[in-house]
Amino acid sequence: MFKRFVNQCTIELTITPAGPILIKSGKEGADPTKPDMEFVETYHGGGRTIYLPGSSLKGAIRAHAERIVRTVGSDRRPNNSTTVWASDPLSDDKDEQKNINLYLDNWKKKNKNHPHPGAELYKQSCFISQMFGNTAIASRVRIEDAYPVNPKLLKIEERNGVAIDRVFGSVAVGPFNFQVCTAGEFHTKIHLRNFTLAQLGLIGLVLRDLNQGWFGLGFAKSRGLGLVEVKLNSAVVQYPGCIIKDEQISAIGTETKWPLTSLLGAGMFLEDEERNRYGFPPNDLKETSPKTTPIEFNFGVQQSWEGSDKVRELFSQTVEAWCEILQGTAA
Repeated sequence: MFKRFVNQCTIELTITPAGPILIKSGKEGADPTKPDMEFVETYHGGGRTIYLPGSSLKGAIRAHAERIVRTVGSDRRPNNSTTVWASDPLSDDKDEQKNINLYLDNWKKKNKNHPHPGAELYKQSCFISQMFGNTAIASRVRIEDAYPVNPKLLKIEERNGVAIDRVFGSVAVGPFNFQVCTAGEFHTKIHLRNFTLAQLGLIGLVLRDLNQGWFGLGFAKSRGLGLVEVKLNSAVVQYPGCIIKDEQISAIGTETKWPLTSLLGAGMFLEDEERNRYGFPPNDLKETSPKTTPIEFNFGVQQSWEGSDKVRELFSQTVEAWCEILQGTAA
């Protein structure tokens, strides 16, 4: 399955600080005029600027996605295949039920001659690992660095802080100063490849929660930093192996066709045998109202949703698919 490319969703969004935020640089310079903790910087658009690294965004998004799955599902491998669960990717537990990496490593050692190891490793992984990867399977979520829309509109200031000794109530460390960004806009894109509609729905829930302040980004989140607002600019879903024929989406090389308004999960492009090997839901489609057009050179099909309201409509449909997974009605 990972050698094929059946669908991809690209979500374009703008992140705006709702208060001070700081993504710390990993190193401290020798310049005494600079704060102790600097915002991470890079060269972009012809000059040096602060930015939000894609790795930082992905880590925060994955962590909250895990919280959601553990809230409605389980934190360990369930006895049935219908319960969603999220493993701890950093666990060093000797119990295979709690340590997904140990379980998969042992499975590979015991099943070296398995005819379809990739499909089985995917199926045995938790819901989050199927999206973000683990030591056995690659991630299918890619998040770009978020660069300022207009660097001139950024507002960067310095703040002071101290660490208090919990026993004596005196200063344990400090004073120290740190750099924060309090205004500006950062643009980024989230890419999800070979996705199910439930997986896309979970991404929508995470972005909703980030916008509502349920979790933050970067340094000192427990002290009020890191809150942001998220504006959903657009979403594009592409089907590289399809064309538009007779006013329908037609899979190349087969007789399978769908209406132009159909949003299709990865399982819709697989034969029953291969779909079952991966554990994809069989009827993974929803009716939406996208703008459906050919991809450049008239090879491939893409559906687009422009504007915040339209993207929310897309997520509403995919969250329905997420709810169906939780209720066990999609299998």
